[in-house]
Amino acid sequence: TVDGLVDQPMNYAYNDVVALPSEQRLITIYCVEGWNATILWKGVLMQTILDAAKVQNKANTVIFHATDGYTTSLPLKEILDNNLMLAYDANGIALPPEMGFPFIFVAEDKWGYKWARWVNRIELSSDPSYKGYWESRGYDNDAVLGRPFS
Repeated sequence: TVDGLVDQPMNYAYNDVVALPSEQRLITIYCVEGWNATILWKGVLMQTILDAAKVQNKANTVIFHATDGYTTSLPLKEILDNNLMLAYDANGIALPPEMGFPFIFVAEDKWGYKWARWVNRIELSSDPSYKGYWESRGYDNDAVLGRPFS
């Protein structure tokens, strides 16, 4: 689901997303616990998903909701400027449940807690100070790699 500050709320089935134009990128995820993994991600650019929903001008934040209740967010401009993606494939296989099936938001150049797994809703908001699960517990809302995360 794509909703919130949009003119055309969208509800996609898994196969609808997989059928959209896709791209692949080799990107490393860095966890705050000290591990990292470099994976060839395949997915849909967020721009494609958001354009279909007709994002309203007052929207400035994208909130990712996961099936387990987890949330996180990033500025809309940052997502679009960096061509970030919603992935459904890792290293040539469909995301297994433990990696985030059906979708993982690939928050390239951010700490791993911004990489929302099990994404089932994308909400457009005008609240740039929105804090998701880890951010509301003291983690940095910007999550820039190379800077302290808490």
